[in-house]
Amino acid sequence: MGMRFTEICIDARDIHALSSWWSTVLGWPAEATDDGDVALRAPAGAGPDLLFLAVPDDKVVKNRIHFDFTPDDQQAEVDRVLDLGARRVDIGQGEQSWVVLADPEGNEFCILAAE
Repeated sequence: MGMRFTEICIDARDIHALSSWWSTVLGWPAEATDDGDVALRAPAGAGPDLLFLAVPDDKVVKNRIHFDFTPDDQQAEVDRVLDLGARRVDIGQGEQSWVVLADPEGNEFCILAAE
């Protein structure tokens, strides 16, 4: 029996606003699902889709899992997503080569140094 990794589910108070934000950040198209959720469809070879699920509560603790992104130009991408509404967060990482940011609902993600 085999499995494929097809989706990452993201809880959100406002699935439309958060999925729209991530759609802009990643350049992936958003579409409504039959269940009333919102999916961002990953381009071929880019990884699993992101599925945004409505929840009534706010995020209150540090993520137990997060996204890492490796850009061509770290500072340019940090500046771009900050301009789109991300914010810098300190989760105890100290001085590192990566930058920890949070999306508009507080979900942490990292932008790594360019390779």
